[in-house]
Amino acid sequence: MAGGTLPGTATDEADGSDRVVFHVDMDCFYASCERLRRPELAGEPVVVGMGYEEGKAIGAVATASYEARAFGVESAMPISEALDLLPRRADADPDDPDAPDPEESGRYLPVDLDFYKEVAGDVKTVLRDCADTLREVSVDEAYLDVTDRTAWDVAGGSAAAGESEGGGPPPSAAAGPAEARTLAEGYARHVKERIEREAGVPASVGVAPNMSTAKVASDADKPDGLVVVPPGSVESFLAPLPTAEIHGVGPVTERSLAEMGIETAADLAAADPDRLADELGERGPELHRRARGDDDREVTPTGLPKSLSRESSLSPTADEETKRETVAALAADVARRARERGCLYRTIGIKAVEPPYDVNTRARSLPGPVDDPDLVESVAFDLLAEFAGDRVRKLGVRVSNLDFAESDQATLGGFEPGDGGGTGGGRSDGVSQRDGASDARSAATDGDGGKLTDWVGGEPAAAESAEADAEEGEARRATERDDGQASLGDWE
Repeated sequence: MAGGTLPGTATDEADGSDRVVFHVDMDCFYASCERLRRPELAGEPVVVGMGYEEGKAIGAVATASYEARAFGVESAMPISEALDLLPRRADADPDDPDAPDPEESGRYLPVDLDFYKEVAGDVKTVLRDCADTLREVSVDEAYLDVTDRTAWDVAGGSAAAGESEGGGPPPSAAAGPAEARTLAEGYARHVKERIEREAGVPASVGVAPNMSTAKVASDADKPDGLVVVPPGSVESFLAPLPTAEIHGVGPVTERSLAEMGIETAADLAAADPDRLADELGERGPELHRRARGDDDREVTPTGLPKSLSRESSLSPTADEETKRETVAALAADVARRARERGCLYRTIGIKAVEPPYDVNTRARSLPGPVDDPDLVESVAFDLLAEFAGDRVRKLGVRVSNLDFAESDQATLGGFEPGDGGGTGGGRSDGVSQRDGASDARSAATDGDGGKLTDWVGGEPAAAESAEADAEEGEARRATERDDGQASLGDWE
């Protein structure tokens, strides 16, 4: 893990604020998910996409690992072009002199949204536990406001300072003497380590006093990076970067700025805001402010949650008492959170992950919305019974199909937890299943071809604000993510 707090000045109230924002960006997320269940792919060029099979010529790359990107393969690239740059490993025949060199070929895999949503859910569980305010932007990135969890103070001191370690600072930062770490850096490391430990996939994290700088920082030292930009060093961190790195600058805007003689963030910060407004409209002054490190947007959650869940990792065990105790604790916590948020629920489910990473979900729908902690535990125990004698490495409990309306609870006369209606069918053999007997909305959006958003429990990632939609409409990452990830849906 490279990176750290950038060398900088002490906290300068004129340059920043006490706010601490994390931007968490998963590294080549779909490829990382495939490596999670197929460890032999570590270090291999991996391309996740469609249309690469024999006889098919139409398709696109969803994710290219960094090893594949070294051959020129990028996300959103036509699959035919990707195969020209990086032949498929399956076509490498050592007995055929015309076959591709195995050392210059890659592993091509189909998109498995069901599995990726399970891993995304694990990541989100960590993020929700680590931040009181979370804004989910896409399937593989989110903003966290952790101001109430940490601070810019130096561990053992009071002023924000910096440190460079590991692989050193990103190219945009000048190296300097190592100093004490900020508390914010320590907390960011904690979040990164929990994601890798509990979800099994790497993430890059940018830490800054505002959203736009945190986003730039998360890209500055990929993969598996951590870059912290404390107040007082924001503008100096941004200054040498090309304008394309500023959040909201896409290819069209980059060309327009270049025609104005503006090549770097420092140029943009020094430009006349009125001239920028004349050339770029209202976005011009906004980009000028961001280049100066001035971004007062708050991290705001989007929408109401669709589900509430808790999970717990275990040393693989088949001990029934341990499993029941774990599920009981998770059920109580989930029911408590639902009551605190004032919501009822219509579906109760569990997740059981068997070694190495076989994800199984089961759920049961109720006649109507309820608030009943005892029922959550009872149904969870019933669903857990299917896994009696099985070793599990993780267990989870979820309530979904939430109802925040002030309505009466459904009458549950005649409902028995043992009734079979609504269970999630047979075993899933490593990929998740739909919650059984889900409502009409889920039935309409889930299933073959369904968006990843429809599968991951939790708060829906609604569209960004009108301003963000406008500025991201032309941005490079709208179609080709900097980390090699093509966006196939929002991360709920």
